Amino acid sequence: MIRKILVFAGALILAPLGYAQVAPSTTGGNGSITIGGTVSAFHPDSLPGYTSGEVIGPGFFFDVNLEPRWGAEGEARWMHWNGSGGQTQPDYLIGPRYRALHWHNLALWGKFMMGAGVESFPNQIGTGSYFAMAPGGDVEYTVSPRFDIRAGYEYQLWPAAPNIPGYPNSGMHPSGFTLGIGYHIIRQK
Repeated sequence: MIRKILVFAGALILAPLGYAQVAPSTTGGNGSITIGGTVSAFHPDSLPGYTSGEVIGPGFFFDVNLEPRWGAEGEARWMHWNGSGGQTQPDYLIGPRYRALHWHNLALWGKFMMGAGVESFPNQIGTGSYFAMAPGGDVEYTVSPRFDIRAGYEYQLWPAAPNIPGYPNSGMHPSGFTLGIGYHIIRQK
């Protein structure tokens, strides 16, 4: 009698485990990995009393999306061209991203990046490396199963900048636009 009760109880406990596997794990994941190149133009928000034009330069990005709406993005920009008085402003950022809208081949992403910004100030005043935060957004258009084009905007916050004697330490706020093309190494279903 005890043996029958144990077999029956075991069957009740083990039977639901046969249905515990979710469908996406049997058909493939929803993750994706994209890498790509960009070109950016940023207003560097330089030192008080200096007028600075846009700094321009190439960049690299990667996106890792573990599910269709959530992911992470990393980017590096080397904006070394067109700066007034030799000014440059590369940055290296990483952070989460969220897809707010998806319609046909168009997607709108919001993101919040953190990392480092490096400024070579005009006329060899000095160079500094700063903690940077960057809320922003991207619009992506999928042109083929492997490629997309994107346009983005970021407003960066460098709270400890410029940290140069004789200038107020009120922070800097570079902002600008990026255009790029991405290649999907792994594509979401």
